[in-house]
Amino acid sequence: GAIVERMRFGPYLAFISIWVLVVYAPVCHWVWGGGWIANLGGGSGALDYAGGTVVHINAAAAAVVAARMLGSRRDYGAKALLPHNVPFTLLGAGLLWFGWFGFNAGSALVADEGAALAFVNTMLAPSAAITIWLLLDLRHTGRTTAIGLATGLVVGLVAITPAAGFIGPIYALLLGAIAAVPCYYGIMWRSRTSLDDSLDVAAAHGGGGITG
Repeated sequence: GAIVERMRFGPYLAFISIWVLVVYAPVCHWVWGGGWIANLGGGSGALDYAGGTVVHINAAAAAVVAARMLGSRRDYGAKALLPHNVPFTLLGAGLLWFGWFGFNAGSALVADEGAALAFVNTMLAPSAAITIWLLLDLRHTGRTTAIGLATGLVVGLVAITPAAGFIGPIYALLLGAIAAVPCYYGIMWRSRTSLDDSLDVAAAHGGGGITG
C-alpha cells in the first residue's frame, strides 16, 4: 500500500519474499513463539491476539523504509493525487471488513466464547472509529467523505486486532474511538512531509497497531 504505483511486480515479489523470512518470521517468534516480546513485563507476557505488533506495526515500519528507499511518485507534492474510483474503494473496504472477522475471530483457533468476543469486537471498534473519523473530518473540512469513512474503518480494524479477544464490547467501542484520533492527525502530519506513503500505511496501521 505504501509503495503502490511505483514498484514493478517482480522486484515487489522479491522484496516480499525476503521480508517474510528476514523480518516477519522473527517478529512472529518474538511475540507468539515465546520470544522476548512475549516475555515482557517480568514474565507476565505481552498480549497480541491477532497481530497488532506482528502484522501492523511491523508492516508500518517496512512501509516507511520501502517508501523512503523508492522515493516519491512523480507528481507527489505538485498536485493532489486523488482516488480515481470511490465506489471500488468502498467495495474493497467492505470486503476487507468481512474478511477481518475471519482474521480476528479465527485467531482463537477454535469456535468458543473467545472467538465470539473477537467477532463482536471486530464489528464494534471500526464502527466507533468511523464515527469519530467522520466527526474529525467535519470539524476540519466542514464535510465528510467516503474515503474518510473507509480510512476510519481500517484504523478501527487495526486497533482492535491485538485486543480482540481480551476486552469487552464497551472497551472495543472506546478503543476504536480513541484510535481514530492519533491516526487522523498522523495522516494530516504525513501529508505535509516528503514521505509518499500512498495509502497511509504508517499512520493507519502503525498508529492503529500501537494504540491497540
